[in-house]
Amino acid sequence: MDVQRGCFITLEGLDGAGKSTHIEWLVDQLGQRGLSVIATREPGGTALGEALRELLLHRPMHLKSETLLMFAARCEHVETVIKPALAAGKWVVCDRFTDATYAYQGGGRQLGATAVAALEHWVHADLQPDRSWLFDVPLEVARERLARTRDLDRFEQEGAAFFERTRQAYHDRVAQHPERILIVDSTLPIARIREGLCEDIDALLRRHRDGPAAVAAS
Repeated sequence: MDVQRGCFITLEGLDGAGKSTHIEWLVDQLGQRGLSVIATREPGGTALGEALRELLLHRPMHLKSETLLMFAARCEHVETVIKPALAAGKWVVCDRFTDATYAYQGGGRQLGATAVAALEHWVHADLQPDRSWLFDVPLEVARERLARTRDLDRFEQEGAAFFERTRQAYHDRVAQHPERILIVDSTLPIARIREGLCEDIDALLRRHRDGPAAVAAS
C-alpha cells in the first residue's frame, strides 16, 4: 500500500518573534491527532548542518559565502531528513526554511531575491512547505525579548535597519505566497496564538486527508 505523503510545516519570523516557543507544543498537538512528527531546524537538522550553523552564527564571512553555506546546509537537510520523512508519511515541523533566506540574506543583507531564487530552484525546486506561519511582532518587541533571553549571535547583533529590511522581506513573501504563508500576531497572549494555530492545524489536516495534492499545491 502506498504511504500518503506527510505535510511540511515551517515557522518563520524575526529573532525574538516567539516562534520557537511553539515548536514542542506543535509537535505534541500533531501527535495527539495521530500523526507521526519530526521537529527540526535551519540552519541545522543534520550533523553537517549543525556544524555549518556554528560557522554561520558566529564567524564573519562574505555575504555570498553566507548564502551558499545556508543552502549547503539546506541541501543536506532536504535530501537526508525532510524528503525521506515526508515520503514515509511523517509530518515535518521546521524552525525556518528558505523564506528566512529571502528575508535575512535577500532583505536584511540586501542580496536581493534573484540569487536566492536561483539557489532555491537548484536545491529544492520540487519541495515547498505546505504551510508556513510567520510570527510577526514590531521590531522593538523582538529586540526587547531577545535582550532578556541569551547572548546574541552575529545576526541578532545587527542594527534596527537590518531587521526592518528583514521584516519587510518577510511581508513581501506573504504578499507573493498568501495561500501558503499566514501571519501570526505574536504580540497576542500565547493561549490566543495557539487557539488560532489549532484551527489552522485542523483545517490543514482535513485538506490533507481529503486530498494531499491540494495541500501540496497550496
